[in-house]
Amino acid sequence: MGEDRGFLKLGRQSSHYRDICERVGDFKEVYKARPENQSQEQASRCMDCSTPFCHWACPIGNYIPEWNDYIFRGNWKKALALLEATNNLPEITGRVCPALCEYACVLGLNDEPVTIREDELAAIEAGFKNGLIKPYHVEKRTGRKVAVVGSGPAGLSCAAQLNRAGHSVTVFERDNKPGGILRYGIPDFKLEKHILDRRIDIWKKEGVIFKTGVNVGVDYPAGKLLSDFDAICLAGGSRVPRDLKIEGRQLNGIYFAMDYLTQSNRRVAGENIPENDLIDAKGKQVVVIGGGDSGADCVGTAHRQGASCVVQIEVMPRPAECRPVDQPWPNYPMILKVSSSHEEGGQRHWQVLTKRFIGEDNHLRKLSCVKVEFLPEKGKTCPVMKEVAKSEFEISADMVILAVGFLHPEQGGLLNELNLKFDARGNVLAGDNYLTSVKNVFSAGDMRRGQSLVVWAIAEGRRCAYFMDKYLMGQSNLPVI
Repeated sequence: MGEDRGFLKLGRQSSHYRDICERVGDFKEVYKARPENQSQEQASRCMDCSTPFCHWACPIGNYIPEWNDYIFRGNWKKALALLEATNNLPEITGRVCPALCEYACVLGLNDEPVTIREDELAAIEAGFKNGLIKPYHVEKRTGRKVAVVGSGPAGLSCAAQLNRAGHSVTVFERDNKPGGILRYGIPDFKLEKHILDRRIDIWKKEGVIFKTGVNVGVDYPAGKLLSDFDAICLAGGSRVPRDLKIEGRQLNGIYFAMDYLTQSNRRVAGENIPENDLIDAKGKQVVVIGGGDSGADCVGTAHRQGASCVVQIEVMPRPAECRPVDQPWPNYPMILKVSSSHEEGGQRHWQVLTKRFIGEDNHLRKLSCVKVEFLPEKGKTCPVMKEVAKSEFEISADMVILAVGFLHPEQGGLLNELNLKFDARGNVLAGDNYLTSVKNVFSAGDMRRGQSLVVWAIAEGRRCAYFMDKYLMGQSNLPVI
């Protein structure tokens, strides 16, 4: 490394958020970009470990110590080359990834870890700023045609890799614009959509064809898909939400998180939503059920829509603020996360179970809840949830958002037409080579492995592209990760 004692001279300095009073008034990005010289200083804290566990923890195997060294030296071109060697969407992961790598940083054993995610973002944005990112020129085409169904992070990464291998790639997306969860599931205050469009425009110039507003299996029969293309990648995500089937679920005012976030993103993009279909938190008492990232996104969205109050409840215990002893380095620990949305206001409660929804005139008015605890039980390897006696209470609410995860992909339509096999969890069954039970059909991302992170979806798409290329050509020069 150029600065062999950087980690001794400098402490961790993360990027700052815009002021709360300012940012809750719009849906623009909450982050303030770091100056390049500060990113260079922070990159100098990387120790160039002999065994870089950050690399081990990253699903896409980022060359973290190497590009941190180049950032420190101000060689943005070489840093960018290494970054793009493993990641098709660094401008996305640099904004929304939970940074598994940072929790495995060796410096984190006795100090604050390197700001890996923010260094990554600095490198890719410097690349765009300095005109270093240009469409890849495909010198020779293979004559093979490939279809990618779904344009989320897995589908986009798979398409980009297969296109660079020389195949003619068509991406099908049933929504009006490509991007999947990146466009419709992540709020603009975390990911403004011009960032996504910037990358998609590059792929279009490289030769990837995008067909939007096409619901494959409905508008485009599965049989035609099989006959028109030499290989197919199914990357439609895990779209069936987990429901809370309790008394009062039929009341008006209860919505799934993805329906709420998707509509909000469409509204921010300028789409007109019929008044009868509007899901708006303005002036309402909002309760978000579920303590994960989607729940936090709903909290931030409700703040911006002008909710009178926002409460987020989670059935699991409050996580520790420091790494638990049973989750040692370099594993990713389950610790308390405080997002920008939580900083903006509202209340958070843990170990709360919703028992029933209470309404009036067919509209939600309250939640009936109870406190729970998790206790060891003989013959059980995990603690068992039990209700705390006489702990019942109510929460007033005009609007509830269910953010309790997803079950599996939508199994009707295309998947049913293809007569695919599913695993025990209801995901598309595919082997280690990503090939499904149907000839020439592969699957990647949440549709194959279940609901997960954007960075895992990118890894899935890249690996799937390698095996598809090898399947078509007998061998592949694409990276396997």
